Parts: sequence; structure tokens; C-alpha cells
Amino acid sequence: MTELLERAIALMQALPEGEQDAIASVILAEIEDEQHWDESFSRSADTLAQLAASAMTEYHAGQTQKLDPETL
Repeated sequence: MTELLERAIALMQALPEGEQDAIASVILAEIEDEQHWDESFSRSADTLAQLAASAMTEYHAGQTQKLDPETL
């Protein structure tokens, strides 16, 4: 366990149970979300590679335009 996590847990232990549970729920949801994205990306690596190759082909063919964040 990292020193930062140990400090955070030590501080949380001093909180009322309701606040501890609320923080624990947020942490667990974040971990589950991160696992979901990891699984999604691992299943879609080939698709992402094909999309990237297609985008580069369009770029090299001059079929793209510069993105202007002000016009989004």
C-alpha cells in the first residue's frame, strides 16, 4: 500500500461511519469503472487500431481539416 493511501485511510478512520461508507462507495465505484474501461479497451484493440489507420490514411490523403476548438 502506498504512503498516500495509508494517510487517506488513516484520516477516513476518524470519520463517522456514514461518511466512511460514502467515501468507500465512491472508491469502489471508481475501481469498478476503471475495470470496465480496461476490459472495453482490451476487447476493442483491433478496432481502435483499424480506426487509427483509417484516420492516418485520410490525413495523408489531405482529407482532414484542422480542429478549431472555438467552433465546437
